[in-house]
Amino acid sequence: MMLVIAQYMHDIEHIRKNPEGFEKAMKSRGMEEFTTEEILGIDHEKRSLTTKLQALNKQRNEVTEEIKKLKMNKSPCEKQIELSKSITNEIEAASLKEQVEKDKLMNTLSNLPNVPSQDVPIGADENSNIEIRRCGEKRQFDFTPKSHYELGERLGLMDFEQAAKISGSRFTILKGQLAKLGRALINFMLDTHANEFGYTEVYHPALVKNKAMYNVGQLPKFSDDSYLTTDELRLIPTSEVFLTNLVIDKIVEEKELPIRFTAYSECFRKEAGSAGHDTRGMIRQHQFGKVELVSITTENQSNDEFERMTSVAEEILKKLELPYRVMLLCSGDMGFAAQKTYDIEVWLPEQNKYREISSCSNCGAFQARRMNTKYFSETDRKTKNTCTL
Repeated sequence: MMLVIAQYMHDIEHIRKNPEGFEKAMKSRGMEEFTTEEILGIDHEKRSLTTKLQALNKQRNEVTEEIKKLKMNKSPCEKQIELSKSITNEIEAASLKEQVEKDKLMNTLSNLPNVPSQDVPIGADENSNIEIRRCGEKRQFDFTPKSHYELGERLGLMDFEQAAKISGSRFTILKGQLAKLGRALINFMLDTHANEFGYTEVYHPALVKNKAMYNVGQLPKFSDDSYLTTDELRLIPTSEVFLTNLVIDKIVEEKELPIRFTAYSECFRKEAGSAGHDTRGMIRQHQFGKVELVSITTENQSNDEFERMTSVAEEILKKLELPYRVMLLCSGDMGFAAQKTYDIEVWLPEQNKYREISSCSNCGAFQARRMNTKYFSETDRKTKNTCTL
């Protein structure tokens, strides 16, 4: 798979200035053996070649001017022409080497996750996550609650057997009143987000290019978990991919921010690493419906927008009177592109525990760098990276 990529997801200048801090951040994301030695070595070689190319181009320009003057004076210039050819050959060779180093640096950086915010707890897995708050009372039953799939099958509203015959495992057919309920919930969420909280509703394709997946951090790391068509398009694993890329290669005015999008889409995931987990029911499916929220902000707006987005997601559960809790994820449990994440977990009586129902992440400028998305700051009259959530 070839990707034409122009932007680093990490700020290489930041890594040069603070290699120890970057190493510490990557180790907190579970990369225990990581060092910046390889990155800095590649970067040094690339910069040396860039400097060499600049000098060679300057020299060639000077020789070209000299040839012009000699020709005007009808003087011999064979030596200068040969020198120009020699310099051109050097430039071509150095350019190829420089591109090799650029590609090596890009490939190395593209596999590194985002740097956690300073207020994110350090930890390896969900055991180090921190509960922030709870809302709603867990309903007490005088009987043992049945699972959603037991109830669905008994009422004739879910059909896993026929879904498996037609599509394979990890698919579900919803029927009758349950199908209508699903449609009603979609409309309820979209209307709430658009009418009460100012999100712009978007209807979009389910297929995207590899570059769009790369921009949000789905590639190259999660290539095996997405469905690839024969013409190099991928089924989206989440609307985040499309909504975030709506501002690709744009410079927006500061006054336009924050930009807020919402969309419902079918999502597709192979769930390659989930063998043996949640094999029954609707929790881990190859295809599922989801309502997404995406915000594009300035750096100064991103923290407030992060809290706002979380509260918007919480409002849905409050309106539905579903008990839930908000968890601050530790460094080792966050998604690849996130610098800070709240998981909202809803109470499932049958499982007698909270399960993730929503995940809100501040990605900082991580995705924006790959998308080449900037805004024009009215304060200092400069273009700066946007932040995505």
